[in-house]
Amino acid sequence: MDTEKPIIEFPLRGEWFTEVSPVDHVPSHGTNRFGLRYAFDFLQVDSEKPTHPTHDKKNADYFFKGIPLESYYCFGKPIYATFSGEVVAVEHNILEREKASWFHDQTLAIRNSLFFNPERDGFESVGGNYVILKKEETIYAVFCHLQKDSITVKVGENIQKGQLIGKIGHSGNSTEPHLHFHLMDSANIEIAKGIPFIFEQYEKYNGSIWETRTNEIPAAKDLVRFMKE
Repeated sequence: MDTEKPIIEFPLRGEWFTEVSPVDHVPSHGTNRFGLRYAFDFLQVDSEKPTHPTHDKKNADYFFKGIPLESYYCFGKPIYATFSGEVVAVEHNILEREKASWFHDQTLAIRNSLFFNPERDGFESVGGNYVILKKEETIYAVFCHLQKDSITVKVGENIQKGQLIGKIGHSGNSTEPHLHFHLMDSANIEIAKGIPFIFEQYEKYNGSIWETRTNEIPAAKDLVRFMKE
């Protein structure tokens, strides 16, 4: 067991596909900015292949016209607090695009990576609707790309581990509905540094059965689940 890293609860329920993980490379999102060094992306896919059916290469709508958000398995799914703590920041007014489109969303991602200006653009232009939860002075959790008006917590509120925070959305710099999650060492996301952590428990599918994992983190392409009453 790694006692130096924060041990936290998995932020989702049910089965999830790990799209991006720091197990595979650090920084996991290609930058250390905004505390992103050890960030994860989670989404839901078909069990037979690691993709969403709307992303079939024969489906031109995904690449150009776009797919309605309601077509995505995880859109609107609940997100939960990974530890008990104080809500220190909330953004909930960012409009979502009505559809997910490879061409449009990739263009947005490239533009943000090349031309983001902290004096002009707030973090919400990247993170969309988000919540920052404080565990202690050097441990903060960030939940990004939430659905507009789905956030159920307020700044200054003390919440409990496992409490509902909001729902999966497609706001900000998002290529499809998913949860972006990471820990950082400061409430000021402009100067925060990402910190590594581990999940206290989840299950990983090995191709035939679900195996319990304790005090670990999943790698990219891992199909995981977390069930809690």
